[in-house]
Amino acid sequence: MSAPGVPPAAAPRAGRPALSVLVVAEQLRRVVPGGIGTYTRGLVTGLGALDPELAPLVTLAASRAPRSGGDAVAALGPAVRTVGLGPRALVAAWDHGLARVGRDASVVHACSTLTPPSSAPLVATVHDLAWRHLEWAFPPRGRRWHEASLRRAVRRASAIVVPSEAVADEVREEVASVRGRSPCDVAVVDEGADHLPAPDDRAAAAALDALGVTGEYLLAVGTLEPRKNLVRLVEAYAAARPSLPEPWPLVVVGPAGWGRSTGVEAPPPGVVLAGVVGDAELAALYARARCVAYVPLLEGYGLPVVEAMRAGAPVVASAVPSARGAALEVDPLDVDSIAAGLVVAATDGERRARLVAAGLERTGGLTWRRCAEQHVALWRRVVAAGAAT
Repeated sequence: MSAPGVPPAAAPRAGRPALSVLVVAEQLRRVVPGGIGTYTRGLVTGLGALDPELAPLVTLAASRAPRSGGDAVAALGPAVRTVGLGPRALVAAWDHGLARVGRDASVVHACSTLTPPSSAPLVATVHDLAWRHLEWAFPPRGRRWHEASLRRAVRRASAIVVPSEAVADEVREEVASVRGRSPCDVAVVDEGADHLPAPDDRAAAAALDALGVTGEYLLAVGTLEPRKNLVRLVEAYAAARPSLPEPWPLVVVGPAGWGRSTGVEAPPPGVVLAGVVGDAELAALYARARCVAYVPLLEGYGLPVVEAMRAGAPVVASAVPSARGAALEVDPLDVDSIAAGLVVAATDGERRARLVAAGLERTGGLTWRRCAEQHVALWRRVVAAGAAT
């Protein structure tokens, strides 16, 4: 009989054992879920699109649901397994090896380095190690927690998922440092780009009108925090604006993160802050933009880049792994380089067409279903290895 609140597993395909997966979706209850939240939603959605016997049971480990407002974890659909602690208490408990989960699961998957002590084999996703490279861009307490949580994830996990080879190299070094010769599979899995719904042009037009944007515009998307490099992007836009056919504004979409030097505290002429928008509205904003700029100093993957490409927008970006050569690459430390990229991507018809075509080709196969299939294959390897030992 199934555990309370957990749907029964579908009958597995002949010769293929049932696989029950507990997905840690706590990130979706953060004030700013960010890219990890998008990954969590995409992974669970992709699992739901698979044949039942591939992942017959998906439950979600999370803290107590919010007292007010919608619950993003419950909205995913699968049954929610709660630990019964508030968010801070849950993190503290897991950090200290308490509140064990996974007793009746085949495998537990943590969508970040926030990993629970687990009775089942554990797989974790490490999105980047940016706090090591950009110390100034993270609060000191955050750096200390990220460092400790990475070590815990490496000690606890039987396998680790990463979004790019660059992150894989760093994680393998960490594995060697923490575990020595103890094996830990590090798997590179591309994320999906098909999570945004159909564009809501009417909502986007209404939002732009309310912001005073009535014509063409350039677009930037991302959390407003120091490592997203908005200071230089805004300076580059100011330098590029006189070279545009008209003073097209730069519309900045995204929630406030942390830090005082985000570059948009007092927006200069032409920079318009749109704040947080709905997914369908965002899809329309991408599709309507002259170009999309995303120039972080360091990124493990870079979801806004593939979101924009899938929507048919030419993209100006720093060397983020998600682009794979399909964006107009610029130096994020060079304001002139960013400015030149903005002008080209916004005005050069031939270059714009090539960028759009390259972006659509790059994102054509980036689906969350494919991402989920690769996770399932890794989980099965982990479970089989555990059974063999």
